[in-house]
Amino acid sequence: MLEFFYSLDLKLLYFINHTLSNPVFDAVMPLLRGKLTWIPLYLIIIYFIIKKYGLKSVWVIGLALLTVLLADRISAGLIKPYFERLRPCNNPEIQSWLNLPNGKGSGWSFVSSHATNHFALAVYFIMVFIRHRGKYKIVIPFLSWAFLIAFAQVYIGFHYPSDVIAGGILGSLIGYGVGKLNCLVLCYRSGKKV
Repeated sequence: MLEFFYSLDLKLLYFINHTLSNPVFDAVMPLLRGKLTWIPLYLIIIYFIIKKYGLKSVWVIGLALLTVLLADRISAGLIKPYFERLRPCNNPEIQSWLNLPNGKGSGWSFVSSHATNHFALAVYFIMVFIRHRGKYKIVIPFLSWAFLIAFAQVYIGFHYPSDVIAGGILGSLIGYGVGKLNCLVLCYRSGKKV
């Protein structure tokens, strides 16, 4: 059974990393996973949080930071050292066919911390904004943002698809949990029902 899933993982990796390989993706995908790429988006989100929450925005932004801290510590600090799975780019069995537009990565592969962190933030922000706006139009943009970053991780050969899927699930659970905490505290303080 494990061999079947590993084989499927390799086939998906080959399709995303090798078959879809092209000069445009080779230039764009490394940017999507870059730390500085998303600063303008973070600033826009912070602006909307401050506009909506006023003084309570310190709490909401603090919980966003807690969300990333939890996601990163659980994925990079607990899970990766436990599984010690080689990244595809460092796996000698498959390096010959990999497209590596961003070079080789370091550290372990399972789970993807990029996927965990970004899905955690995406779900947290969805819960923050849906609570007050009641609009589900924000769900697709936030999840698409996290999905693009996770996809880029596979495209550049830093992760297997299973790494980003597991990271996405883990991050979503963390984001949901912290989002619920945010709602409980803000609803309790305002006297509204949760």
